[in-house]
Amino acid sequence: MSSCLNKMKITFLGTGTSTGVPETGCTCPVCSSRDPRDSRLRTSVLVETNNNRILLDCGPDFRQQMSHIPFGKLDAILLSHEHYDHVSGIDDLRPFCRFGDINIYAEPNVATAIRTRIPYCFGENLYPGVPRIIMNEIDINTPFKISDVEIIPIRVLHGKLPIAGYRIGDMAYLTDVSIIPEEEFTKLKDLKLLIMCALRQEKHPSHQSIDEAIEKAQRINAKQTYFIHFSHHLGLHHEAETQLPANIHLSYDNLTLTI
Repeated sequence: MSSCLNKMKITFLGTGTSTGVPETGCTCPVCSSRDPRDSRLRTSVLVETNNNRILLDCGPDFRQQMSHIPFGKLDAILLSHEHYDHVSGIDDLRPFCRFGDINIYAEPNVATAIRTRIPYCFGENLYPGVPRIIMNEIDINTPFKISDVEIIPIRVLHGKLPIAGYRIGDMAYLTDVSIIPEEEFTKLKDLKLLIMCALRQEKHPSHQSIDEAIEKAQRINAKQTYFIHFSHHLGLHHEAETQLPANIHLSYDNLTLTI
């Protein structure tokens, strides 16, 4: 799969797991660290390509994450799954609606969950000021386009929960992964950048460990891999980074890459 896109800018708005780092009430070395790379908001990534800005997941830190990003239109939001740390920032889309209604793309079960949680954003006679959302339900096996940008959904498993990853050009985003089904690896060929979950050093029932993520990253063999969705059990950033193979890195909040 090759990309017809020009340069793509990727901003890691947040790189933490559901509790964020530091975790409330914890005084471990990571949570007490003064290295800004050890402070992690909930995972979200902004992709800017051609004339489009695409947000990958919209969690509870969205407002804070966007406060230092030049204000402008969001052309689309792609949701991986319905867990709170990936969707609870949707109400904070209100200011962005001055550019028009916002298109959210999600699998049908995720779309249903969003409509249930924030029903005041849907239906007739909307309350003034609520975010104006167009919910687009996707089929995991069917690519779709946002303007001239092709999006390829990728099925991954988050424990027993089927969720969505996304390929945009030569970049793929796979958060909260525990298993990648064998047939999905064909969608991950010839990547320039792989963004993928690696929760901690120890194994976990619904997220990859560092070692499991390294194994999959080496199989996928993207030119660069950056891990995301870390807990404080990852260890200190500067120490954990040195343990990784060449071309595999830990991301951190506000890191920007261009591919």
